[in-house]
Amino acid sequence: KQWSRATSLLCCNGISNTKSLTMPPSDENAAADGAKQQPRQIPIVCPGHTRPLAEVQFCHIPEENRTFLISACHDRLPMLRDGTTGDWIGTFAGHKGAVWSCRMDSTGNLAATASGDFSVQVWDAITGKSWRSFPHKHICKTVDFSPNSQFLVTGGHEGLVRIFDLTTDVSQNTPMMEFACDSSSEKKVIITKANWLSDSTLLVG
Repeated sequence: KQWSRATSLLCCNGISNTKSLTMPPSDENAAADGAKQQPRQIPIVCPGHTRPLAEVQFCHIPEENRTFLISACHDRLPMLRDGTTGDWIGTFAGHKGAVWSCRMDSTGNLAATASGDFSVQVWDAITGKSWRSFPHKHICKTVDFSPNSQFLVTGGHEGLVRIFDLTTDVSQNTPMMEFACDSSSEKKVIITKANWLSDSTLLVG
């Protein structure tokens, strides 16, 4: 298997796994009045993961007129697929724990994953190679890019929201901002979702 954003097909011995989104309607579904039937959509099964999925995201890139599908899974191997055909593009290999969250940035050039191995990884979505790593002190449950792709937010079992500046040197892995989510109860706060609403506004839960 080879990582390929150029073809977006997983080919084995020259055989492609391209699928169709629609199929002709069957006679049993024909309308009683004989009206022209509409093609019915069928789900596309995307095999490859071996454990439960934690999160998926569709990302449309207008410049390429293309949609991608990224998936986070407990098998430690997040995957990138063509969002229209479901065809495998590549696997981001490197995490040592379950992957709980995954995101692509608005350009389609970067991908980020949050894992149970106490780290968040930022990947080159063209080559599939790790670009930056941000260590944490507990399980990471959520990650997201700001709309301008400049900032990355993370959260998890520490109960802390961290914001990293992706324009800094790659050796810089400390957050530019860090804050705790207050709780009225004594129960430990676990951040399961943190999403950018704009370049300056976050929604955390």
